[in-house]
Amino acid sequence: MSSASRTSPVRSGNALVGVGFMLVGVFLFSVNDAMGKWLVDRYAVGQVLLVRSIAALLVLAPFVWRDGWARIARPRNRRLHALRAFGSTLEVALFYWALSHLSLASVMTFYLAGPIYVTALSALVLKEQVGWIRWTAVLVGFGGVLVALGPDLMSAGWPVLIAVAGSMAYAVMMITTRFLAADGETTLIVWQTGAALLAGLVLSPLQWVTPPAFDLAFLLLLGILSMGGHVCVNRSLLIAPASVVVPYQYTLIVWAIVFGVFLFGETPSVPLLVGAAIITGSGVFIFLREQRLKVQTTARGAAATGAAPDGVQTIDRGSAPGA
Repeated sequence: MSSASRTSPVRSGNALVGVGFMLVGVFLFSVNDAMGKWLVDRYAVGQVLLVRSIAALLVLAPFVWRDGWARIARPRNRRLHALRAFGSTLEVALFYWALSHLSLASVMTFYLAGPIYVTALSALVLKEQVGWIRWTAVLVGFGGVLVALGPDLMSAGWPVLIAVAGSMAYAVMMITTRFLAADGETTLIVWQTGAALLAGLVLSPLQWVTPPAFDLAFLLLLGILSMGGHVCVNRSLLIAPASVVVPYQYTLIVWAIVFGVFLFGETPSVPLLVGAAIITGSGVFIFLREQRLKVQTTARGAAATGAAPDGVQTIDRGSAPGA
């Protein structure tokens, strides 16, 4: 379900149009995930990573030409970029691996807990100040994960651990993105896509299956849909406030349930649905709380310096799971 993040100004615009772009972007990511589930039943994860990364890099080529290869290949903090690219590749690989054993809705539910993990890790690892209100939301979110597990998923065994590990890798990717936002979106996406390509080159020969033309087109389409999702989500964030459009990212779980039921014959359990609702509510609450605190901090800083707030917010945005 992975757009690369960067910090960018939010210009005033039509909120309805922004929501529309967000919904289209989320839909593209959801189609990407459903296609990925269908393909990993036929091809190894390494092969899927390889072909989708080739397609994504072809789509990115004009942007690389525009920004300059030297700048992209030599960013300021290459070690942190490498760590982020590793986390991104790991989360995508684990996402597809988990999809080969679990329902689409189950895997997506665990990945939607990623932003909750980010808040917890920010306090424990980065020593950022997190108040009791957000800690309460984090605990509620963890409770949602336990509820989602339920007896059915608990009996699934190690595939559940794969999905949880993937969601943790997703959280690591989002945290490192915060420190690399200024390097630009093209740099972030090229590094993470390049890492996925290298992983595919290493893994795909182990279980290579020559795909027919129809399947090859679907494999290539994965990378194209992912890039299309990134464009729509980023456009949404440029023309409408993040607090308005970001909560709509959680429609990912709705599409996961719909595609799971109608394409794969999956029936989500009651515990899974309840857990997904709890995780979604906690994630939206944490995000809106953090947006409010950012606005308050900006206003206090402007008051202290005697400057008038210009109404521009900054956004840290992570990729959709598995994108």
